[in-house]
Amino acid sequence: MNLGVHPPDTGLQGLTAGVDEAGRGPLAGPVCAAAVILNPRHPIAGIADSKTLSAVRREQLAALIRDQALAWSIAWASVEEIDRLNILRASLLAMQRAVAGLKLSPTQVLIDGNHCPALPLPVEAVVGGDRLVPAISAASILAKVARDRFMVELDAQCPGYGFAKHKGYPTAEHRAAIERLGPSPYHRLSFRLHVKTDQ
Repeated sequence: MNLGVHPPDTGLQGLTAGVDEAGRGPLAGPVCAAAVILNPRHPIAGIADSKTLSAVRREQLAALIRDQALAWSIAWASVEEIDRLNILRASLLAMQRAVAGLKLSPTQVLIDGNHCPALPLPVEAVVGGDRLVPAISAASILAKVARDRFMVELDAQCPGYGFAKHKGYPTAEHRAAIERLGPSPYHRLSFRLHVKTDQ
């Protein structure tokens, strides 16, 4: 788990944490969640849904978020947890861990999507939150960057699957590699690994 914190400006009233995940759809690798408390007095220009940004821009913004946010946290749920719990419950578990890792206690948590993890503080799901709420957008960027880096590293450990290229998502190339090599220890066995469908 990676953590970051900066002291809040004096007089800030209430702290909102935005939370999002990356990696629900892939056939391989863990799911990653991030929680971010932005400083409302110092907005970060250019923050947007991570899916709309180039990889280079995501990396640039991730560095700014880690440097300028009041607090941030990244957490994971493993492939084993995904297979045991299912991907939704594992994603919510990663979100719980990310919020618990914040060094500042938020007064409310906003989650991207329509499902909320169980938390000991007010929490609200926001459909399209990664486009609408800057703190959720920031969380989406941190989660995406962290997971992409993990999958690039995993590519070196498990050559032949192309993890560095597709990050575990169900591309035709990835499915062909599974057919050729069989699943790796990092594949989600509860997913339909060999069915060629558009996802």
